[in-house]
Amino acid sequence: TEKLGFTDIILDLTTENLKETLEEQTVVRRAAIKKKFKPFAYPMMNRVGYGEYAVATAVMSTLKYGSLVIFYDLKSYEALPLFTLRQNIYTDPQVPIQVKQDLYPIGNPDEHSPIMFTTNFSLTYFTVRADIEKSKIPVWLQIVNTEGLSVLTAYSAGKFEPERIADAFAESGVLSKSDGPVIIPGLVTRISGKLQELIGRKVVVGTNESRDIPKHLRELTSQ
Repeated sequence: TEKLGFTDIILDLTTENLKETLEEQTVVRRAAIKKKFKPFAYPMMNRVGYGEYAVATAVMSTLKYGSLVIFYDLKSYEALPLFTLRQNIYTDPQVPIQVKQDLYPIGNPDEHSPIMFTTNFSLTYFTVRADIEKSKIPVWLQIVNTEGLSVLTAYSAGKFEPERIADAFAESGVLSKSDGPVIIPGLVTRISGKLQELIGRKVVVGTNESRDIPKHLRELTSQ
């Protein structure tokens, strides 16, 4: 094909059977890499059709050597698992997924709303945020850069110390946005005294478990 002047080439290895498609793509890719067989070194495509079986085939193709997947029809709910897969397939498991250190207003907080803070480990952030939203109480949520570590892990590693938390508060200006109570995660209450001294604001002990946040916030704001 190259001798005929075709340089933009893609291999169509579509079959009617997912197992056969996987086997053929594996054979082709191995031949290209291990045997240095140049005709098999081009990108591979799959025409997967439509429906749940098409999604399964597309997932397989994404994981195993496919460069292009063509659907005859694709519903929005069928595309969601593919987007999720693509976003996570190249994630380095040794590098914690992080969110940006910043101040996140939840539920339109005002100058009297509580101030909460936690680490920038993404799972911690999304869990805490979801439980705050369940409470229906507006909150200022300060995220502290702990290099993607959870609360106890970050504290043990010296990355969730009062000084670092106070610096995050100063950077975002949250203490000037609200005179509400500052709530510290229950797992690190031992640093509450030092933090209170650094920020000049009373620190209230929060919950050990994120699931208890809604109840705690309701009780705190009803006082």
